[in-house]
Amino acid sequence: MSVDIAKKRVLVVGLGRSGVAAAQLCAARGARVTVTDKRAAAELGPAAAGLPASVARELGGHRRETFVGADLIVLSPGVPEIPELAAARAAGVAITGELELAGRFVAAAVVAISGPNGKATTTTLVGEMLRATGRPTFVGGNLGEPLAEAVGTPAAEAGGFCVVEASSFQLETVATFRPRVATLLNITPDHLDRYDGMAGYAAAKARVFAAQTAADFAIVNADDGLARRAADGAPSRRLEFSIAQPLPEGAWLSGGELVVQIPGQPAERYPGALPWLAGQRHNQANALAALLSARLAGAPPDAARAGLLAFRPLAHRMELVAEAAGVRYYDDSKGTNVGAVVAALDGFPRPVILIAGGRDKGGDYGPLADVLARVGRAAVLIGEAADKMERALRGRVAVQRAATLEAAVLAARDLASRGDAVVLSPACSSFDMFRDYAHRAEVFRAAVMRVAREAKAS
Repeated sequence: MSVDIAKKRVLVVGLGRSGVAAAQLCAARGARVTVTDKRAAAELGPAAAGLPASVARELGGHRRETFVGADLIVLSPGVPEIPELAAARAAGVAITGELELAGRFVAAAVVAISGPNGKATTTTLVGEMLRATGRPTFVGGNLGEPLAEAVGTPAAEAGGFCVVEASSFQLETVATFRPRVATLLNITPDHLDRYDGMAGYAAAKARVFAAQTAADFAIVNADDGLARRAADGAPSRRLEFSIAQPLPEGAWLSGGELVVQIPGQPAERYPGALPWLAGQRHNQANALAALLSARLAGAPPDAARAGLLAFRPLAHRMELVAEAAGVRYYDDSKGTNVGAVVAALDGFPRPVILIAGGRDKGGDYGPLADVLARVGRAAVLIGEAADKMERALRGRVAVQRAATLEAAVLAARDLASRGDAVVLSPACSSFDMFRDYAHRAEVFRAAVMRVAREAKAS
């Protein structure tokens, strides 16, 4: 549903990648674009370099008159309710986000995947399956490339596919964004420092279904009661997936195989013993969700199978970095909430020394203590949340503290025995000590490689 924004005064708030992409899209459509960011130009670095010359810049702070004088404000994900934004709302200015804006210029079949845990893996896997059809396919959203970057490409036109990871922050501002397939993987505590409890967080996630119609599909985790309840009001056709039980239709795990049953079609069976799936129930759930989503979006069974077989785990998601002195070191820096870490560690095949901590997101660390009591040898804690985490873990698993991530790696090395695993899976955001989860992973990997070199030399 394309919209005319030519000559409209558009203000883009926040100059991350999605903000830059939104500004480029609006400028290309003839809008009079201004961008604003509380950071100064020197702090933004190359972020603003991709902006067209016609775009006005208000950096190092915000101007109230620009907000209230705009025809449309496009928010970057996670922008808080700053006073200037509140003034614009009071003045009746239309406010949206990059995902909603870009969706209005996309004619392709859209698959949107949400849920705090597994959405990046599932999004990428669906992309592999749809690419295997030979049709133009875009994969992005919160995963990396903003949907606005797809606009104007063959993938965004009729006959193409756009697969997007949709975060709760992005979904806060959607109104007409209509995925052909909307998939909700799970709902576990996350971003509770932003939302009014779990109800507010779940409501944001449920917005992925809001603009769907009876011609669309809602895919929901049958094993997650919160996710099922969040989808209860979905106007689309609902199918579920499960790793715990067979279903009359949808997708489920049976005898180690992944079974997909599209209504009115024969059951399809896919291998469940792939290396990246074996023994990892959370990834089996991701694969079931991906198969069902891709099939309903338009991938035939052979393309779905090809994508499943071709897939490789993503960076920073339980990625093996090195093995030293019989100990394996895993980078799961993308595990930024308790639910993600619990899912990754549940049933882990080696005793775990967990490196965790960072900026607390308001969650309960009790489930982390429970899983570490089963699979953990010790936990090494860093960052602002260390005190709170230690209170939850004490008595369930041995706990040590470290001032830096490098020191945590050395402490974990000393705690580990041959046959153990040292896992960085923080259950927290990275922003107290690092630029982002990728920077945290970079520091971890460098420290692990020093440990590996020293072990080899000794």
